[in-house]
Amino acid sequence: MKCRGRHGRKAGFTLAEVLAALLFMAIVIPVAVEGLQVATRAAQMGTRRIAAARVGERILQDLILTGQWRRGFQTGQATEGLWTYVWESRLDPWMEGSLRMLTVQVRFPVLGQESTVTLSTVVDASQ
Repeated sequence: MKCRGRHGRKAGFTLAEVLAALLFMAIVIPVAVEGLQVATRAAQMGTRRIAAARVGERILQDLILTGQWRRGFQTGQATEGLWTYVWESRLDPWMEGSLRMLTVQVRFPVLGQESTVTLSTVVDASQ
C-alpha cells in the first residue's frame, strides 16, 4: 500500500521548497558564524583585559614599594598565565606641589589588534 496525499500524489517537498530552504540557510549561516566570531572576540578581549589590569596593578605596586617610580619613564614585559604583556610607566606632574601622577600602560594583542589598559595613581615626590 503506497502512502498518497489527498489528491493521489506522493508526499514530499517540491523543488521550490527545497530551494527556498537552501536560500534561507545561505543567509542565516554566515550571520550565525559572524555572531560567533564577535562573541569569541568579546570573550577573549574581556579575559585579556582583566589579566592586563592585574599585571598593571602588580607593576604599579612594585614601582611604588621599591621606589623605582622616581626614575620616570620605564618599560618592560610581564607574563600572566600564557600571555606576555608589554608595559610602560611614566611620571607626570599632578596639580600643584610635589604630587606626581604615576601611570602604567599595559599593551596586548587580541586577534591581531593591539589593545591597552591604563592604570594611574598619585604619588608624593617629596618623600
